[in-house]
Amino acid sequence: MAARTVSFRTVAPKTAAPVRQSSKASRVAPKAAKGSSISCAAFNGFSKHSLFASKQVQIVDLVSKAGRGTRNVVTMAKKSVSDLGEDDLKGKTVFVRADLNVPLDAEKNITDDTRIRAAIPTVEYLVGKGAKVLLTSHLGRPKGVTDEFRLTPVVGGLKKYLTCEIAKVDDCIGEDVPEKVAAMPEGSVLILENVRFYSEETANDAGFAEKLANGVDIYVNDAFGTAHRAHASTAGITAFVDQSVAGFCMQKELTYLEGAVSDPKRPFAAIVGGSKVSSKIGVIETLLKKVDKLFLGGGMIFTFYAAQGLSVGSSLVEEDKIDLAKELLASAEEKGVKICLPTDVLLADNFAADANTQVAAADAIPDGWMGLDIGPDSVVEFQKELSECNQVIWNGPMGVFEMEAFAKGTFAIADTLAGMSDAVTIIGGGDSVAAVEKAGLADKMSHISTGGGASLELLEGKTLPGVAALNEA
Repeated sequence: MAARTVSFRTVAPKTAAPVRQSSKASRVAPKAAKGSSISCAAFNGFSKHSLFASKQVQIVDLVSKAGRGTRNVVTMAKKSVSDLGEDDLKGKTVFVRADLNVPLDAEKNITDDTRIRAAIPTVEYLVGKGAKVLLTSHLGRPKGVTDEFRLTPVVGGLKKYLTCEIAKVDDCIGEDVPEKVAAMPEGSVLILENVRFYSEETANDAGFAEKLANGVDIYVNDAFGTAHRAHASTAGITAFVDQSVAGFCMQKELTYLEGAVSDPKRPFAAIVGGSKVSSKIGVIETLLKKVDKLFLGGGMIFTFYAAQGLSVGSSLVEEDKIDLAKELLASAEEKGVKICLPTDVLLADNFAADANTQVAAADAIPDGWMGLDIGPDSVVEFQKELSECNQVIWNGPMGVFEMEAFAKGTFAIADTLAGMSDAVTIIGGGDSVAAVEKAGLADKMSHISTGGGASLELLEGKTLPGVAALNEA
């Protein structure tokens, strides 16, 4: 199939993106609300043939990084909401499973509406085509019906970005739901209550899934962050609905994350951090088959040092993973992948924000000291190596960035990627996203994933149940 040119549009920002400051204070100060740099974009120019139906597409505007040029990305052949026009949607009841698991303060105010903004393009498109949108999500980890975890705060969050009528019902199944749906005008939204108030949700109970699907014409999964879970609202419901498609957020996540490893722009680098090798084994093994360079950071590096026979002081080491680290290093050498391990580290005499610190070479870590960040020489070397790359995917921090004293390495990597204006930079979920957000650099990255575990499993090459359940294009 010939490549098609596709461009992204984004939700209009409420405020201008903040200017990057160099001081430490700027990194920990509350950031201004950004617009769409972290929202999943919808597509201009919808056509009868979905992005997912194409084996290759050309991405011209890589979200917030205009002028980066064109690249091919291999995508999954799944049906998308962009396949549906007004004739398909007007007057239809559309069930949208989004990820609205937003953080709340003690007064139930939303402290970060990233996930709400990520859902807006799909909801906006469906409403604009005259659909009746039933929007639901999980929130927290409730044990039964719990007022603390009701989706009520989400109503106000959505009203900041949508102008259509938005109502809410205090259940997701039962008699009240069809009554409310019957009263809905076309082009409106009804929020269904937290699906995890029912234990049947996480059990993927067929009876519960059928109740969710009652009266539903079309199902849309836009919750990439839960796509790795086979739950009733993410997978089971599709057995009871004729059409099940991906939303724009899901579509964009798959395009970037799958495309990153399937058809990368070279040289292609991956940065993998985090505290333990064991949590990233699958990702590292998969990426070693794809990347030209692999950068390692975080607590896991000390297991690799131990595998090389180096002393690591009191740093975190997974003794039972030392042999695995040796195997991964040997595999990289066999495949011709350049492994970039930090050459120096920032040490602390205890795990505390006010600990005494010193910088030491990786092969000269003294007893009684633990490594909590990569060192300044490593930052310079990493920056040099990254500058040669045209695509970078980052998953996991370089150190304990939650403590300001040990955040320099992580923020230096964020700064470096933000400055790579001609490269494709993908932040693959989890703590790396939190770090980029804290640094105020989200709008400088090509793509920031809304998924944590889902991002990791996709990068590992695993099948995501929430994606597998969708209709083929």
